[in-house]
Amino acid sequence: MKNLHTILNEITQLTTNIETNYPELYRSLDENPMTLPDNAHPHMDKIVMKEYLESLKELLEHYLEEEKTKNN
Repeated sequence: MKNLHTILNEITQLTTNIETNYPELYRSLDENPMTLPDNAHPHMDKIVMKEYLESLKELLEHYLEEEKTKNN
């Protein structure tokens, strides 16, 4: 299993990629319920960060699929 540092680096790389290449998607990250914690003081551990990373990947994948469909 990946360590927390590796997961955080992947999150940083992915969000930078989204910010640079998909600014319209990046703007929605702050509004996306999947990226927001449920409570006022969330516990941020390796599992939570891994889930966040996976949600970012899914969000980008879904966005790319939608764009592909629009362009066809």
